Amino acid sequence: MEIYVLIAVVFLALAFDFINGFHDTANAIATSVSTRALKPRVAIVLAALMNFLGALTFTGVAKTIGSGVANPADLQFGVEVVICALIGAIAWNLITWWFGIPSSSSHALIGALAGAVIAAEGFDKINASGFMDILKALLISPIIAFVAGFLIMSLLKVIFARKSPHTVNKGFRFGQIATAMFQSFSHGTNDAQKAMGIIVFALVAAELQQTMDVPLWVKISAATAMALGTAMGGWKIIKTMGTKIFKIEPINGFAADTGSAIVILTATFLHLPVSTTHVITSSILGVGSAKRFAAVKWGVAGRIVVAWFITIPITALISMVCFWIYKAIFL
Repeated sequence: MEIYVLIAVVFLALAFDFINGFHDTANAIATSVSTRALKPRVAIVLAALMNFLGALTFTGVAKTIGSGVANPADLQFGVEVVICALIGAIAWNLITWWFGIPSSSSHALIGALAGAVIAAEGFDKINASGFMDILKALLISPIIAFVAGFLIMSLLKVIFARKSPHTVNKGFRFGQIATAMFQSFSHGTNDAQKAMGIIVFALVAAELQQTMDVPLWVKISAATAMALGTAMGGWKIIKTMGTKIFKIEPINGFAADTGSAIVILTATFLHLPVSTTHVITSSILGVGSAKRFAAVKWGVAGRIVVAWFITIPITALISMVCFWIYKAIFL
């Protein structure tokens, strides 16, 4: 029976990564598509390839996810916790995707995992210090991304102040190809590792391995799932990110992609999971503020921020209910 439960865990984790691919990767290519620097199909292929490469490059974030919220070796219902967490995270991702809200898959997974652990084992099984470190990274990174986007855009305005806007934007359309690839690569280095970490969490909980090291088959399968999800696209979210916050021109897209990719890649090097959605959105808001504060549609931005704050408690509640249902039926 245990092997079938583990198969279910792997399937759900890869499904989460697949959904993450078309849910979050839409953020990575939204600016380049909206400015027509890249055709949608070309952008998706490039994003899928760079996400795959990024996912295979690092494993530090996976180890943080696998042990930061709770120690899987200490849990009686570790595998069941993972299943309920993934159901909660997937459900919220699909809901927000359907309504075109660029919500965070990272917040969804962290909140769902914490909720499932609390429902199954109690608050004392939460790794308080590790959980707080993850929350700090999730909360601080958007602020840093906003500042990065604002500073990069401000610098570009000074450098190209005397140039024709038409000439500048024509040149930056080519630059956006590079930054879209950089953005997608950084996304893969951080987001794909979350599914890797949750699979390793289940493997340790089931006593099939003792360390948080990520097996090669887990790396390849998670990277492939995210790449395939990316290939599906996420047009509703692309529309929100690329057109509804403010009118993005190529120079703005270049600045936003550069700022957010630097923040995400830095977090990856520090082994910290961050919300690529929050980082990219905040960078776009920073760029828009530097361009012209009044040009930013702050009402749309406000609705996005509300979704950010409610994601962790809602996904925690969904996963808790999921475990209570499992307990009522099987225990």
